[in-house]
Amino acid sequence: MRTCRIAMVGAGGVAQRHLRVLSGFPDVALAGVTDVAHDAGRDVAERHGTRFYTDVADLLAAGPDAVYVCVPPFAHGPLERLIVAAGLPMFVEKPIAVDLPTAREIAAAVARRPLVTAVGHHWRYSHLVDRAVRLLQGRPVRAVTARWTDRVPPVAWWIRQDRSGGPMVEQAAHLLDLARLLVGEVTAVAAFGDGRPPPIDGADIDTATAAVLRFAGGAVGTVTSTCALDWKQYAGLEIVADGLVLELTEQELAVRDADGVRRWSAEPDDARVAVDRAFVDAVRGVGDDIRAPYAEALRTQGLSCAIAESARTGRPVALSPMALGDE
Repeated sequence: MRTCRIAMVGAGGVAQRHLRVLSGFPDVALAGVTDVAHDAGRDVAERHGTRFYTDVADLLAAGPDAVYVCVPPFAHGPLERLIVAAGLPMFVEKPIAVDLPTAREIAAAVARRPLVTAVGHHWRYSHLVDRAVRLLQGRPVRAVTARWTDRVPPVAWWIRQDRSGGPMVEQAAHLLDLARLLVGEVTAVAAFGDGRPPPIDGADIDTATAAVLRFAGGAVGTVTSTCALDWKQYAGLEIVADGLVLELTEQELAVRDADGVRRWSAEPDDARVAVDRAFVDAVRGVGDDIRAPYAEALRTQGLSCAIAESARTGRPVALSPMALGDE
């Protein structure tokens, strides 16, 4: 395959970001765009010099080599079923569903076919994360503190639990995915929400959520998510290991040990480009660097949904392999 023809399902901000990256790859051609908001979809398609399709079936019938799914959490499920049935590689933006059962169903369908899949956990492609993995090798991790302090994103569905899954599912999933990568699987969670939605009509999510995590390797951790500000204040995590403190954000890795503090920086867009490059290479058969295939992202979805469940019920949740998404 000399050129990879990619179709885009969705025309929102995240889809447009991927389209800008993909348009810069010499071995990619855009096969078309579809979106339930037809006017917005037509505008995006026109700006990228490709065709707009009114529905997914017509888009798939155009014969793309791979499909990106960049839709809100509640819209996942039917789209992926069509793509998997067509036997096409797919890149799915996180979160992969609004709940766990939908994600499990799609994962089972994917497992029955040898499809290339990737999920947009782009932080995994940061060279800062690569360095953090190397620094933590051989060091027992004792504690993890993750924090996402932000605003309410400017999309109507985000403030609805049944549309977004809540901030832990839709937003803090990036941090939970990193915690799994750097520290290991979580075996139990206990979470609480503040029970006070943002002051926006129709909002029913918690403005603040806090969870305590127990990792399989013995480490303990906390993760908090808040959307009470008018700006993004912080998104990152701190890991305490024997003789080492590591703080990681998209922009910087700071490490302190007995010799002092060392810092490394990164451009966040580098990882966003790398995740698309890796998917295209895998589809073309010239690379094999998919770091979050659908089955792996399912485990992060399982953790996110367990925290949301605990916050909703007020009860701890034990995470068996089934709870993490495994059958």
